[in-house]
Order: sequence, then structure tokens, then C-alpha cells
Amino acid sequence: MAEPAREELSALAAIFCGPDEWEVLSRSETDGTVFRILTKAEGLTGADVPLELVFHLPVNYPSCLPGISVHSEHLTRAQSVTVKEKLLQQAENLLSEPMVHELVLWIQQNLRHVLNQPDTGSGSTFATGMTVDDGLWLTLLRLDHMRAKTKYVKTVEKWASDLKLTGRLMFMGKIILILLQGDRSNIKVPKSVMLNINLAIFC
Repeated sequence: MAEPAREELSALAAIFCGPDEWEVLSRSETDGTVFRILTKAEGLTGADVPLELVFHLPVNYPSCLPGISVHSEHLTRAQSVTVKEKLLQQAENLLSEPMVHELVLWIQQNLRHVLNQPDTGSGSTFATGMTVDDGLWLTLLRLDHMRAKTKYVKTVEKWASDLKLTGRLMFMGKIILILLQGDRSNIKVPKSVMLNINLAIFC
């Protein structure tokens, strides 16, 4: 590992010196160093969101980008992936210089903005769509999480009723799926509408 990287690791250990804030997970002359930083950043509601950031510094770092993993019980999988992608984008601007502390400071200051972007709002995506009969269309939706279930149930029940759709809610472990069937023109609702109602659950 390059000397700047060694110096950075020593500095990070001194900066993140609180209980459980810093932990080296592995160290290898061939694979580099993997370590974990526990920190917090302001979320969408203004409350602090605990973040577990795992960095992998390859042996030729900082001449190459670090590996980054983001974990938090307060974020959906889609939100964690988005945070990771934004951190890697920032890392590209800091290539060839020690960057971990800068990245941690950046996400502490920008997490709320990152989560507020449209592609991280509900964490819901279209999975597939297919014709099952002339005039009928079948679409499968996947949700990453549910909030205020009772309120959402009523909202989507009305939405489905107005569009003359039938549907089924399915749980497959941690995966939540909604199966919709009806006239194709009614199922092809603009994505912005889906996001506004957060793809509420109904059965």
C-alpha cells in the first residue's frame, strides 16, 4: 500500500475514535485494506440517519477508486445503492489523492439531498408486463418497503377501482410484489403518479 494511503488510515483512526466508529475488517499486502466507519447524516425528516460505510482500499489506492458499501436500517436497498453511486461519483473527482475523509464529510452534508432525488423516493420499480388476453394486461410491480400501510391501502384500492383493475399482494421473504390485471391503457399509469402515491399496498 502506498505511503499516502497508510498515512490516511492512521488519520482516519484518529478522527473516528468514538465507540465503534472505526474498525479495520481485513488487511492484506495483495488485496489491500477493508475498514468500516460508522457515522450519521441528516435524513429526509431532519433526523440523523445512522450509516455504516465500508471502504476497500486496493493496494494501488489512491491511484484507483476505493470500493464502497453503504448499509443502514433506515434506508431502503435502492436508497443505499444510490448513496453508494453518489459517493463513487465524488470519488472520481478526488482520484490520486486520499479521499475517504472527504467522502464521509460529503455524505454527512448531502445525504438529505441525495435521498430527495426522484429516483430514490419510493424505491418502487416496474418489474415486467405482459399480455394475458386480448384487451387484458398483466403487470408485476416490486416495492422495497411499505409505510403507513392502512392509508396506502385505501389510496390504492380507490385508484385500482377507478381504473377497473384487479390486483394481488404477494410477500416473498423481504420482497413485496403487486400483480395488476386490467385494460392495458389503464395499467400504463405515468411513473410520476405511481411515485406520488408511493405504490400503496392493496389486496
